Amino acid sequence: MALPEPASSLVEAAARLGIQLADGQLARLDQLGAALRERNRRANLTSIVDPRLVEIRHYLDSLSAAVPLLDQLQSGEALRLVDVGSGGGMPGLPLKIAFPALRVTLVESVNKKADFLRETVAGLGLNDVEVVAQRAELAARVPEYRDAFDWATARALGSLPVVVELCAPFLAPGGLLVAQRSGNLEADLVRAAPAFKALRLWSRAPVELEIAELPGHGLIVGEKYAPTPDAYPRRPGLPRKRPIA
Repeated sequence: MALPEPASSLVEAAARLGIQLADGQLARLDQLGAALRERNRRANLTSIVDPRLVEIRHYLDSLSAAVPLLDQLQSGEALRLVDVGSGGGMPGLPLKIAFPALRVTLVESVNKKADFLRETVAGLGLNDVEVVAQRAELAARVPEYRDAFDWATARALGSLPVVVELCAPFLAPGGLLVAQRSGNLEADLVRAAPAFKALRLWSRAPVELEIAELPGHGLIVGEKYAPTPDAYPRRPGLPRKRPIA
């Protein structure tokens, strides 16, 4: 798929989001891309392997999830991030590379993908990154992870009600869910209103990302205001089969 014009470098595009990338961080992102392409020859981690497309569709898109928390992240605050359905490590690993103080938990139920994540984290020499090879519905009931994180992200996890049910149980009260979406964000938010209420989230105004390289992309942001009700998340598979409505 061709990139929209003008297609600037990752450094320039990230700077327009308010994120500065140093040479060492770019080198680590290059390593991540090489690992992704190598593993993709044996396992289907992503359909995007062209280096330029990886920079935009994976890295820049991942970094955009930091926009609602930039002040805290740039101050070096050691926020605790959970990336639910991490797959090939997006957005969790690019966010960790850009903001080294983050403490990151990658939740990925597919064993071959979880193995890739562990090997890649070790190869990149990243500290404070944990890989949990478990379904989100089960991991969110582990006391160590339930109502425990400052920030939750998810990419390509499903409809917004599904994202809310699978991510919000990980958040501590006061924590933020940042869901990367495209299309009509207001309509998406209206459809997910019952899920926000059930999972004890306030919805913030959607964030439209005015970045040429990410046309139509934006962020839905929810703030957790109370602990997760005991009923959620529901048993494995049910959030997708029967989304909260």
